[in-house]
Amino acid sequence: MSKLLSPEHRIYVAGHRGLVGSAILRRLEMRGYSNLVTRTHAELDLMDQAAVRAFFAAEKPEVVVLAAAKVGGIVANNTYRAQFIYENLAIQNNVIHSAYLNGVRRLLFLGSSCIYPKLAPQPMKEEHLLTGLLEPTNEPYAIAKIAGIKLCSAYNSQYGTDYIAAMPTNMYGPGDNYDLPNSHVLPALIRKMHEAKVAGRPQVEIWGSGEPRREFLYSDDLAEACVFLLENATASELGEFVNVGCGEDVTIRELAELTARVVGFSGQLVYDRSRPDGTPRKLMDVGRILAAGWAPRITLEQGIGFAYDDFLARFGKSASTSS
Repeated sequence: MSKLLSPEHRIYVAGHRGLVGSAILRRLEMRGYSNLVTRTHAELDLMDQAAVRAFFAAEKPEVVVLAAAKVGGIVANNTYRAQFIYENLAIQNNVIHSAYLNGVRRLLFLGSSCIYPKLAPQPMKEEHLLTGLLEPTNEPYAIAKIAGIKLCSAYNSQYGTDYIAAMPTNMYGPGDNYDLPNSHVLPALIRKMHEAKVAGRPQVEIWGSGEPRREFLYSDDLAEACVFLLENATASELGEFVNVGCGEDVTIRELAELTARVVGFSGQLVYDRSRPDGTPRKLMDVGRILAAGWAPRITLEQGIGFAYDDFLARFGKSASTSS
């Protein structure tokens, strides 16, 4: 076990019920970490500064994983713009500052690939941050995450903390959100394909042209990367932040066809070009984390199969009934 993290460390996982946080919690438990601290939203509102400060003062975590965030797909990001910037800024500011005030030396902040400019060079390298305009539909969320990166960096510089920032690509996996208006593209496709298959519908509508390219990472791979970083890397070694992805992308059309094959939907795929496409391409350069010694293990087809199994276990009956 690396000296940077040991089973004795008291680790607080913020957002442990979400897609990313739950995967990180599972991975920590699998790695033998048992001194873990969690709170549900009902138990601790991370936007409540006084409550967060009281929690840190009482629980005294030594390591913090900040996976809590307000997240959603392209429509949710564009519709709830004020909520996406305010809530994420509030969560980040409260958790990171309270961590510092209570002597937390190591923290892992999770962001998103949407921090990069809309027309960033591909694949996107860490140094491309703030070199161009953001994609307008998710600008508030992206600005909040950029602020989180800069906050960690500033605390490291001024206070000597070791706060790592990791920027994952598009995530999917167990515990994902399948609410169609607010979900990301892959869980939305899984639900649409399943409901169409069960109902015997001849076609499924896909938002946008199908031409944008996206990269996808299974949540358990991200969780392994996060624990790897906590165990083996420091902020000074990684730089201001590090990309986490698989280094390969597909078009939305290819993704839809692969999802249809995995789910077993054999009908027609129809593309609604009146819906926004978002950024033309988002492929991460993951050379920095690969050089550090981590690499993803789960292929996209395998991951979609695992995600569909999770969807069936959670919603299969209700989804079939509602369709």
